[in-house]
Amino acid sequence: MLTETGTVVAIDDDGLWVQTIRQSTCSRCSARQGCGHRLLNRNGRKHQLRVLLDGQAASDYRLDDEVRIAIPEQVVVVGSFVVYIVPLLLILLGAALGSQLSGSGDWVAVVGALAGFWLGIVLLRRHGRIHRHDLASQPRLLGRVGAVESTPPD
Repeated sequence: MLTETGTVVAIDDDGLWVQTIRQSTCSRCSARQGCGHRLLNRNGRKHQLRVLLDGQAASDYRLDDEVRIAIPEQVVVVGSFVVYIVPLLLILLGAALGSQLSGSGDWVAVVGALAGFWLGIVLLRRHGRIHRHDLASQPRLLGRVGAVESTPPD
């Protein structure tokens, strides 16, 4: 699991909106100097994500609480594949089909590529809606930062 610390910025009935500043990935990576991620986040850009409560009560959290969240690695891998590879493959497939259908006109290949891109966007939105409440593909709330977990007496 990848873990990150963030601040609660909004509270819903079934989840928290947590604002994070992506820093932990850069400190562990050996390609610090040649990475675009570090370049894009050099100003400490903040990102908000929805974290399901996973059986915890929303009343246990307040705005500006520091919380720790975890994201399963397979969610990152599958998400990257869906976001980057699927639309790219559909663009190429659409362009190839358009090129085969037209024979000589490049404009049909361009239209096919645009149709493939549009289909990729539609599939991304559908994928997001399907997995919105799926606990296995959502960030998990680990608890407040600095909170001591109580262990039951022996």
